[in-house]
Amino acid sequence: MTALFPTYKRFELSVSEAKGTIVKDTSGKEYLDFGSGIGVCNLGHRHPDVQKAVETQLTKYWHVSNLYHVPIQESVAELLTTSSSGSSVFFCNSGAEANEAAIKLARKATGKTKVITFHQSFHGRTFATMAATGQEKVHTGFGPMLESFVYVPFNDIEAVQNTIDGQTAAIMLEVIQGEGGVLDGKLEFIKEIEQLCLANNILLIIDEVQTGIGRTGKPFAYQHYGISPDIITSAKGLANGLPAGAMIAKEHLSSFFGPGSHASTFGGNPVAMAAADAVLQIVFQMDFLNEVKEKGIYLKEQLNKRIGTSSFVSDIRGKGLMVGIECKEDITALIPSLIEKGLLVLNAGPYVIRLLPPLTVSQQEIDKAVNLIAENLKKPITSI
Repeated sequence: MTALFPTYKRFELSVSEAKGTIVKDTSGKEYLDFGSGIGVCNLGHRHPDVQKAVETQLTKYWHVSNLYHVPIQESVAELLTTSSSGSSVFFCNSGAEANEAAIKLARKATGKTKVITFHQSFHGRTFATMAATGQEKVHTGFGPMLESFVYVPFNDIEAVQNTIDGQTAAIMLEVIQGEGGVLDGKLEFIKEIEQLCLANNILLIIDEVQTGIGRTGKPFAYQHYGISPDIITSAKGLANGLPAGAMIAKEHLSSFFGPGSHASTFGGNPVAMAAADAVLQIVFQMDFLNEVKEKGIYLKEQLNKRIGTSSFVSDIRGKGLMVGIECKEDITALIPSLIEKGLLVLNAGPYVIRLLPPLTVSQQEIDKAVNLIAENLKKPITSI
């Protein structure tokens, strides 16, 4: 019997502790974590620098509200803006909140209401971000969605062109759709989206909640495409497990979020900001990001070598340490099988195994994970 809402379909795993890439359950069994708390613990569990920063802040103060200046917020904001196309930051507590802020800012700044998003996108589960999400299963049971969102096929520039009108405030997208199946945006498509925005006075919002903070080998994944978005949203890996989100916007948008326009009681909490400051000091170093790229290349090379020709696998894709293994049959039963063998992985829909290991993962740990995946795929699907 539980006092919790049955909101989550949980696996049979009760966590007692975690450190680095290892999670331990209440029986003492250890698991190699290739999910990172759904792309959150980018530096692994309880990274010593992050833990030290949090412990130091805990001895100072935990909360005073945003009615006062909190210097650590300025430090984190500077790290985010110097590594992105933005110049102003609004702090909140999650990716959904960051996307809510982005939608509000786009509508207020443009005076327009329509936002174009994409099939298989995922932007959150609040009422606005649920409506922004282009997946029917997320909408089911909640009645009519907000009418200002329109969904078009991903990587289809003609569909976008045909949907733009005089009321279009923004185009909002993930350059790699995470929950939608680790689907990469095509370079030409992403660049043409930017040009359409510039030509039609439309804001470009890039949702980097899952793809940002070094996950793909750059500070933000949009930087692989050579574009300059007006608004970027970030969360998940930002504070390595403490609740933190951020909306980053270009300077010309700053004045539209003046006093009273938006707020978050816990946004920019000093303890979370201390964690974020420590994370960004590490992750945004070029040497660290280059290592992530190299590890990502190695991971995909090993997966292609071991399972690329499997009759069960149709594609292996992704950037950096965000990898999707698309399968020809439903992988729902495969995930708990891998967990039982000691490997934590995720799904991205019913056919894609999603790998989001900590960015600190070692080559030996990559080899171990690939071996476990390969061994499980050798079994007949009926026994998985």
